[in-house]
Amino acid sequence: MRVPKILQTISKVLRKQNAKAIIVGGSVRDYFLGLPIKDYDIEVYGLESMEQLEEVLKVYGSVNLVGKSFGVLKFSHESEEYDFSFPRKEQKTGTGHRGFDVQVDGSLNFEEAAKRRDFTINAMGYEIESARLVDPYGGKADIEKKVLRYIDEKTFIEDPLRVYRAVQFSARFGFELAKETKILCQRMVKEGMLEELPKERVYVEFTKLLLKSPKPSIGFELMRELGILHYFPELQAIIGVPQSPKRHPEGDVWVHTMMCVDVMAGLLGEDKKQNLKYMFAILCHDLGKATTTTIDKDGNIRAIGHEHEGIELTRSFIYRLRSGHQLIESILPLVEYHLKPSQFYKEGAKDKAIRKLATKVNIEELVTVAKANFLGRTAEESLRGHYEAGEWLLEKAKALGVQNKPLDNLLQGRDLINLGLEPSPEFKKILAKVYDLQLEGTLCSKEKALEYVKKEFLAS
Repeated sequence: MRVPKILQTISKVLRKQNAKAIIVGGSVRDYFLGLPIKDYDIEVYGLESMEQLEEVLKVYGSVNLVGKSFGVLKFSHESEEYDFSFPRKEQKTGTGHRGFDVQVDGSLNFEEAAKRRDFTINAMGYEIESARLVDPYGGKADIEKKVLRYIDEKTFIEDPLRVYRAVQFSARFGFELAKETKILCQRMVKEGMLEELPKERVYVEFTKLLLKSPKPSIGFELMRELGILHYFPELQAIIGVPQSPKRHPEGDVWVHTMMCVDVMAGLLGEDKKQNLKYMFAILCHDLGKATTTTIDKDGNIRAIGHEHEGIELTRSFIYRLRSGHQLIESILPLVEYHLKPSQFYKEGAKDKAIRKLATKVNIEELVTVAKANFLGRTAEESLRGHYEAGEWLLEKAKALGVQNKPLDNLLQGRDLINLGLEPSPEFKKILAKVYDLQLEGTLCSKEKALEYVKKEFLAS
């Protein structure tokens, strides 16, 4: 395992004080998974006090003491940050993630300290000085078997968030839950243990599932098996909702949605906020089908108006996870208009319709969501992997200059004042009329717009 030089240096100093530094947690796990290591967490064994560790670290960089009471020091060296901690025990004293009594103890051994961790794959350590793996619970073997296994039932159930962590780890790494782990998670859900979790903590695990998984559907299917969807009725409601076999031969709305989120995972870029918008939009795009789907006497299945019906369902679902009003409101238009690219292409929509659509939704974003919706099916046209309607709409929107924003207003209130008009409620109507003519393509310059106002509103 590659160890940064500064950590090797500190390890040697600690060794002279009869202490040892062990890299722990996700960095060791990711090494054996063949993933890039982003953060190094180091536990120090054998010192009597945090002050001793602080004195060692101060020689080589800056030390942030904000986590000292929990046995953690944040150490910065040449723009890199590392977490140094003492081994500790945690005892459940109340509900919630703050309901723990934390006892820091440098004399603990690694096996005892690692027992508080969630899964065996997260309970491995790499002893820097001796360059050896410390693996008391068989984490490396579980990685090789692609199995997610809890360490200790008593400590596992003390933090119900670990059920959600099981979900996102399974999806991220393609692991299966060990039989006893799955049974325990199901029992925790059934007994209502997850109800004590604040939505902010659940949201963090949701974002990891959505943004770090090559196939998020694995996590959502596991949520279904564990009974977690009980807490998200909007998602649970689309299970078993039928769709037209011609358009959706893949199956019901749930199956289609799962295919869509996996497609979208492959379309994401580097912008985390943008990616979250895309993932939530595609996850929610067909929620409205749960309440609008009908089957007529001839067996035809339709969900007329589901895109509009899905707006409130999307809002209630995401608000159950977080309170970020701005992000949520930015997702709703993508749900409401997700059918438009295909509809516009089929109808050969005119420029005005495209310009008007741009006043309601970002067309570039909309095409991405519509593409995932189109490709998340097993219809022959989708299996070709080419979304012609989206490419057509995007090309048209770019030619009109509205691919990611609406047309700018040619006129402002001050322009009307400069023409000699007195400020009044009429201004709003005048500017709205001018803008409507812009959308039609009748007015294409400020000069033309001013001429129009003079003729229509200043003529004697």
